Amino acid sequence: MFAALVPPDHAVEDLEEFLEPRRDAGRSQGGFRWAGADQVHLTLAFYADVPVRALDDLVERLGRAAARRTPFEVRVTGGGAFPDVARARVLWAGLGLDEAGATELDRLATGCRSAAVKAGVAVDGQRFRPHLTVARLGRPAEVTRWVRLLDSYAGPAWTADRVALVESHLGQGPRGRPRYDVVEELPLG
Repeated sequence: MFAALVPPDHAVEDLEEFLEPRRDAGRSQGGFRWAGADQVHLTLAFYADVPVRALDDLVERLGRAAARRTPFEVRVTGGGAFPDVARARVLWAGLGLDEAGATELDRLATGCRSAAVKAGVAVDGQRFRPHLTVARLGRPAEVTRWVRLLDSYAGPAWTADRVALVESHLGQGPRGRPRYDVVEELPLG
């Protein structure tokens, strides 16, 4: 499971329209596995194993963490690569936030992690680095051109106003990808 911000359809569709004519080049050049529109999200906290007995407590605590935060405006813009552009395994789109939005997002991610710990759920992952994964690479590759391309993108603004608790079913989606089911949506503010 994971806690996430899920961009609205219009924001995802705009990003999809930008990426679509370029996807074939990525597949042929570097073995890119592009994320589907239904997989685009910003992970706030990742929970590899949520015991059934802890789920209700986790949802309640995530709800309280979300309620402490104020909705904020965001847009998908720019991009980068993990671990870096010279040997990328992941190509990602970035976020455009003003200072208040960046603070709210950081505090929201911290709150989602804390909620899990208090509910007895282990939190996986390293420090929070806001991004939306757009492609995974089959082998490390140099992706400077792709990052420059993403740097030219600025999607429509939208209001982040809810956290989604999402259950991931590995290998059950199209082409063996994960299938995501939203378990709960928790409003900000």
